[in-house]
Amino acid sequence: MGLLNRLMGREARSIVPTSDPYLAEVFGQNGGALVHVDPARASGLAVAHRCVTLVAELMASVPLFVYRHGARGSRDRASDHPAYSVLHDSPNGQMTAFEFREAMIANVLVHGNAYAEVERDGRGQVIGLHLIDPRGVTVERLRTSGRLRYTVAGVPGRVLLQGEVLHVRYRLAPNGVMGLSPIQIARETFGLALSQQDAAAKQAAKGFRPEGAVVFAQSINPSQKVDVLDKLRQKIERNDSTSGILVLDGGADWKPFAFSSKDSEFLESRKLTALDVCRVFGVPPSAAGITDNATYSNIGEESRALVQRCLAPMAKRIEQAMNMALLTPEARRTFFIEHDLAGLLRGDLGARYAAYRIGRDGGWLSPNEIRKLENMPEIEGGDEYLSPLNMTALGKEGTEA
Repeated sequence: MGLLNRLMGREARSIVPTSDPYLAEVFGQNGGALVHVDPARASGLAVAHRCVTLVAELMASVPLFVYRHGARGSRDRASDHPAYSVLHDSPNGQMTAFEFREAMIANVLVHGNAYAEVERDGRGQVIGLHLIDPRGVTVERLRTSGRLRYTVAGVPGRVLLQGEVLHVRYRLAPNGVMGLSPIQIARETFGLALSQQDAAAKQAAKGFRPEGAVVFAQSINPSQKVDVLDKLRQKIERNDSTSGILVLDGGADWKPFAFSSKDSEFLESRKLTALDVCRVFGVPPSAAGITDNATYSNIGEESRALVQRCLAPMAKRIEQAMNMALLTPEARRTFFIEHDLAGLLRGDLGARYAAYRIGRDGGWLSPNEIRKLENMPEIEGGDEYLSPLNMTALGKEGTEA
């Protein structure tokens, strides 16, 4: 049969491997020892939602340009390239560039994969990108060519090949095809967080009323037990009020069943779980709104750590996926796609101006370059560089003397 397929020119599908990250979820084996971890529900946790939103919004707000390789290692914005307006302005007629990039990054962080159909013109140039729901995409590796094929559920006959899809993956699975979701990788952490949230919700739903037993010194008949339970329920489980005074006669004593939240350190455990969720996404706690140990100095350091340890790897992941999917091998020799993260690394006004002064006095920054970094218009004569009088090139001392 394989020989017949090769003679007829038909492609054969590879077998779905057991390492598929979504295969365990189909059989209900993705929840670990606690609860089933649904990526959509896990991303609804307050700290997880903040981490996903923070990374997605920051990456979507960072400038993304198509550059052209220039002489002597310089780079110029290729605003005349067809993909420039697609990435910078609008990928399609329904979305802005910010909305599209935000949705792509959110899909990567929640589901581990983000897909977009690449629209090209008659010359093969990219003229549009259309978002695809990652929950309805099946990825297969074709056995004869080794290329990937994407089947979109819910749309009959919608099958796309590798060159027609922009595929961004969080972490490559062992099969080399799919991406692994951080929620799936750390499902035990998210399962614990969901269990704690459910426990807190149950306590809040019943008004944090205590659970326990009424112990009598002597035995009572069944009718008296029912009468005691009815009176306690009427008093404790009333919807309008849960407070009041209880009178327990006949030597009755109250024995609680469960520990309080303070005794069981439930609140402290939830704080530690929130920190674990921040570690999963690589977001500093202060950036996610956890300011228990935050100070003025370490918040600034954590802001720089957010860019260097979280956003910079994500930017490189997206850039390389776009360069491979949107640019041909010949075009990559001249053009490349890259984020501009310099704006996120800029300090306060005093620190920036001090750095500009060092660059200006050192002779490697011109006034117009400084004004460009501050989004100010150029001035006449602002392209000149200073040359320090007490410094010269090695070997030119005698000539200048």
